[in-house]
Amino acid sequence: DVLPSPDELAPSVSITEIRQYLRAQDIPFHDGYSCLHTPSLFTGDRWDQPLSANAPFTLFIDKTTGSFLCTATLAEGTWQDFQANVELRHRGITPLPPASSEEMEEEMRQAREDARCIWERALPLWELLDEKETKETKALFGISMVTNATLKRFGVRYLRTARSLVFPWFSPQDATLKGLKLVRVEKKGGTVTYVEETLPRFDSYRNLFGLPLIGRRDTELVLTGWELDALALHQAAGVASLALPRGASCLPPTLLPYLEQFKRITLWLGEDLRSWEAAKLFARKLSLKRCSLVRPGNLQPRPLEALNQGLNVTKILRSALLASHKSIVSFRQLREEVFGELVNTEQVSGVKWARFPELNKLLKGHRRGELTIFTGPTGSGKTTFISEYALDLCMQGVCTLWGSFEINNVRLAKIMLTQFAGRRLEDQLELYDEWADRFEELPLYFMTFHGQQNIKAVIDTMQHAVYMYDITHVVVDNLQFMMGHEHLSVDR
Repeated sequence: DVLPSPDELAPSVSITEIRQYLRAQDIPFHDGYSCLHTPSLFTGDRWDQPLSANAPFTLFIDKTTGSFLCTATLAEGTWQDFQANVELRHRGITPLPPASSEEMEEEMRQAREDARCIWERALPLWELLDEKETKETKALFGISMVTNATLKRFGVRYLRTARSLVFPWFSPQDATLKGLKLVRVEKKGGTVTYVEETLPRFDSYRNLFGLPLIGRRDTELVLTGWELDALALHQAAGVASLALPRGASCLPPTLLPYLEQFKRITLWLGEDLRSWEAAKLFARKLSLKRCSLVRPGNLQPRPLEALNQGLNVTKILRSALLASHKSIVSFRQLREEVFGELVNTEQVSGVKWARFPELNKLLKGHRRGELTIFTGPTGSGKTTFISEYALDLCMQGVCTLWGSFEINNVRLAKIMLTQFAGRRLEDQLELYDEWADRFEELPLYFMTFHGQQNIKAVIDTMQHAVYMYDITHVVVDNLQFMMGHEHLSVDR
């Protein structure tokens, strides 16, 4: 398969069923914000003994999906895997964490080795040849105000050969290096863009930058969308801060257990409206009652920019809005958000297409919660156009889910890869791996259905994908194939 497709859907489980099962099995648990906490099945040596309420509660069960993660051993799996391990334990057999394939293990081992080599070649910024080079490098990344002490605390280094900042991902267990993110600056005309690369790839390992610096007693946290923002926040306000691995595009559920200890989380993801929308989405995953959001605005830019402008970061954090609105609100509570929409009129109209300026005039941009229907006779190019239309948004970080019921995923992926590369790859096969690697980094997922489907199964898959991958754009191609002909008379 050219791309990762969402995992085969395990049967869904409700939070009530999970609680009933744990009680029936005499497994002690605490009710957390987005997870249930239990003692781990994978630690300790007496497998024939019941789990003790005095043991550390290091196993977390996601309330929405039932999947689990043990933060002590990094064992993870589905709700079905958890039940299978409980059965093993009853039989006096050592529970086994679900194993990944040998090929995956080898790929991860290789990626970690590559990361270690890069890490060893990279230098701390303050150890460059001379002060001039350090100053120029800091200026290039806009971090002239960030002190060496802050860079040292977070372990940021610089890789000269790639002109990239190197951000380490350490294991929260034993502080070993698990991965890296490399960030370099590209200047085109007057615009500056940051190009990121991670080892291992995003879909195989996820971490929160700054996690080992969090103390057990920390109860308040600021969650940011960028590593440099986490540095700025710590330096300017002395707060515990972490950076999400993919910024405002997604909050993977596997990271939720690491955020359970915090009673209050402030989301300050960026300075545009997309970051604000993402913050509202993530707050629902984290539990609204403990989340506050920093609303983007002229006097509330992203944390690094606030540090550079000499703004009072602590004051901005104190002005964060509570995420949980009551069922009835007054205009007074909406006032700030209405002002935000007026200030950002251009952004409110949605994510613009880069390749279709005429479409922007017609539809203004891609906005959440809107349905667009494309019609046309067979063979008129609907699929070809919509794959390019979706690819355009996906390249701008819009997480996209494809339901291709008419043509299979391999053929669709071939069309999209050709559009992405802008060339006929069948005539230049030596370039295939290079383009496929770049394509694989896009936040793009495919449903594995084909032909006529049960509508409930499709909707369940979409809901699962929205929770797991923070999907904000779903393409159904096409409705007639998905529904089958006998449903056409029914209003669906």
